[in-house]
Amino acid sequence: MSDDVVQIALGTLQGLGASTVFVLALFIGFCVLVGFTKTKRTAGGAMVVKSLDERISHQPMAYLSPSAPRGPADQLHTPELLEAAARK
Repeated sequence: MSDDVVQIALGTLQGLGASTVFVLALFIGFCVLVGFTKTKRTAGGAMVVKSLDERISHQPMAYLSPSAPRGPADQLHTPELLEAAARK
């Protein structure tokens, strides 16, 4: 009786271990494939992550240059709104 329980326990552990290794191998393979396809080289030579829209539509996106202004923007003082206010 004791040998049967040990055999069942070992078989269960072996089955769980094999299935875990299989799923882990699939997951790592998927991550590697996605990792190769999610980046693109910019004109400056830097690697950037493609946007989701670019990956789905297969249309190239226009990325901001490194010299683009950064930080919070006051949406009420955009050039378009200031120009419209000056016309009034």
